[in-house]
Amino acid sequence: MAVATGGDIGFEVLPEDCIANALSLTSPEDACRLSLVASAFYSAAQFDAVWERFLPADYRDIISRSGDAADLLASASKKDLYFRLCDNPILIDDGTKSFSLEKKSGKKCYMLAARSLKIVWSDTPRYWQWISLPESRFGEAAELLDVCWLEICGNINSSMLSPNTNYAAYLVFTLQPRAYGFEYQPVEASIEINGHEAQKKTVYLDHQRPQKEGYTVIPRRIGIFNQRVIHRMRQRENAGYSKERSDKWMEVELGEFFVKNGQDAEIAMCLMQIKSHWKSGVIVQGIEVRPKGEDK
Repeated sequence: MAVATGGDIGFEVLPEDCIANALSLTSPEDACRLSLVASAFYSAAQFDAVWERFLPADYRDIISRSGDAADLLASASKKDLYFRLCDNPILIDDGTKSFSLEKKSGKKCYMLAARSLKIVWSDTPRYWQWISLPESRFGEAAELLDVCWLEICGNINSSMLSPNTNYAAYLVFTLQPRAYGFEYQPVEASIEINGHEAQKKTVYLDHQRPQKEGYTVIPRRIGIFNQRVIHRMRQRENAGYSKERSDKWMEVELGEFFVKNGQDAEIAMCLMQIKSHWKSGVIVQGIEVRPKGEDK
């Protein structure tokens, strides 16, 4: 939003509540920028009415599902509450989910804890174990001990999310130093809407794979093209790779979907690798759903 600079530019003649109302029609990012332009904007940007508009309409209902509801709702101001929800995800629904806001826009973000996911064989101690990690936002994380059938799925209803928003789902995990079975093995990720597959893609959990591929020697057959090699090269070009987050966990995008206004659809987010080779060493924190393009 382009605004002339150079001190108070006549806005001081307007009532503060009028300026506050105008700010509330912009975005959290624009309101913060405009508050640096003129003192009239700065003063109006502190109004609860501005930040009440930026908070989700159902924020009280969501916060009431948290053990810290009383403390959060007693925040000094709506602006303070807004940024607390941006910077410190809150646990809701008995710790099975976390909720936060995307700072620039105020859009809703959720993470589904590993305990709320469908993880095949997760209740069999031979294949998975449940552990507690101080760096995880949830009480438990799922550690893969040894499986050949890897399948992790989570569900969320679109009505929980912000309307008219393009979302992406991410598996949030880490790899143990002793992890194996993921170095060069692709994993299939998919998004389904109301039981209909909307997107499918190949991803790699090993975040060092791109560097390793730089040293991979591709066999060459004299006189003919190796069709398998060509197919694998095309797969790599279209594949998704994991990356490190600001909280030091890893994430890989499972897919994206658009939430329409008034939409009530069940979104299924899955990761699957069911080939015969054995895999170990992945620790799953959960699946995060947030606006597409916003890094963590």
